[in-house]
Amino acid sequence: MTQQPVVSTAYGSVRGTLAEGEVAAFKGIPYAAPPVGALRFRPPEPPARWGGVREAGAYGPTAPKAPYAPPLDALLPEVDIPGDDFLNLNVWTPDTGGRLPVMVWVHGGGFVNGSGSAPVYDGTRFALHGVVLVTLNYRLGADGFLYLGDGASPNLGLLDQIAALEWVAGNIAAFGGDPGQVTVFGESAGAMSIGALLATERAAGLFHRAVLQSGAAHHVLTPDTAHRLGRHLAELLGVEPTRQALAAVPTGELVLAQRELRGLTVADPERWGEAALNLMPFEPVVDGALLPTAPHAAIAAGAGAGVDLLLGSNSDEFRLFLTPNGVLDQVTDAALHRATAAYGLDPEEALAVYRAARPGATPGELLAAVATDWFYRIPAVRLAEARTAHRAASAHLYEFAWRPPTYGGRLGACHAAEIPFVFDNLQEGSFAGILGTEPPGQLAEAMHRAWVSFATTGDPGWAPYDTATRPVMRFDTAPELVHDPRGAERALWEGRR
Repeated sequence: MTQQPVVSTAYGSVRGTLAEGEVAAFKGIPYAAPPVGALRFRPPEPPARWGGVREAGAYGPTAPKAPYAPPLDALLPEVDIPGDDFLNLNVWTPDTGGRLPVMVWVHGGGFVNGSGSAPVYDGTRFALHGVVLVTLNYRLGADGFLYLGDGASPNLGLLDQIAALEWVAGNIAAFGGDPGQVTVFGESAGAMSIGALLATERAAGLFHRAVLQSGAAHHVLTPDTAHRLGRHLAELLGVEPTRQALAAVPTGELVLAQRELRGLTVADPERWGEAALNLMPFEPVVDGALLPTAPHAAIAAGAGAGVDLLLGSNSDEFRLFLTPNGVLDQVTDAALHRATAAYGLDPEEALAVYRAARPGATPGELLAAVATDWFYRIPAVRLAEARTAHRAASAHLYEFAWRPPTYGGRLGACHAAEIPFVFDNLQEGSFAGILGTEPPGQLAEAMHRAWVSFATTGDPGWAPYDTATRPVMRFDTAPELVHDPRGAERALWEGRR
């Protein structure tokens, strides 16, 4: 491979750079036109063609967003690169002449944060192990998921992801990838996006396997809730609830109002319904068009049945949202009971079961366990059960269980902690606030190897999920296969989540 590899795409040629071990990296390649001006709040359009060779040695612009609120801003590193041409993607490949499996990463961030350019998402390690790795940006917040009941699509962020996958289908062969062997993978909102993509016909055939980390197919909004949120965003900004009026608001004001809207939804669950429980005012909307029904219901009925799945959650997901800010120690028994009831459980019955497995746990620790199950673990189990029922493809379930020493060990195996292990990028260091300074390298090797194996063969290295034995690979310092972990707690959610 030459020092500055050049690849021809359908829209023009791009020149990348050579990274570690003969890996070529191509960054900032547009997969759609800039979604600004007349294209604001519209479905993505193809990018303009360019002449000559476009330099692709640096990341392109990122979608507009506000910073994470403290203290998460110090724990979850963000990348902000200004510019309108932010519907772009990045490719790492070990062989532009190959025919290799492809993995496409959809980033998380609650549908209002994140980008495909975070250093921890560098795809060099995947490429070194025989995978063509793609990361991408998509529209966030109101630009990606605004619903005003005006007939326009509220799922532009999902349409962006579909456009990126269509770009992969048409162009990845030139980078050495096999368009017939595409695995889409993501974390948190990225995994929830994939849950939605599994349920929509528009994405059928664009990917053949899927990895869903800490997110599944339960997190969506009804049109009624999304409409009320869209109108309230306009009220916060003092403008009419129209796309034209919102498009005239300076981006900096809009993204800050989005963050304010999130705080308001959390504080008033009776008004904001599922958005308050989900803690996200911007999510995919069951609009009757792209998403005719709720994704988990569509998948249970057979949507996406031919796609192999690898999915799971972290043991202590919700502690990321309770420990750094000190809330873990402020939760009272009364608050614990209210939250447990809001999640649909009988507090007396359920908390007796959770306490039995956690002798001496504080109310905050019990809340973290209940919320972790409601948000992440049980939706993953339901998706695995749905796949098992249709038998057209397999599902493999995992749990990330390694607990770092940070915050006196009380952060636990929290939300997002598995990402540097999956990418085998522990040395990059941007997650040190979560993982500490000496996370176990052998665990990164094990998880990364499993993800590569799944993308290559459909088998990550352990038995597929079934409802008789319920095998789950628990990734800790020494990974082990367990069966129906915390089964009594899982059983509490039957018929409720």
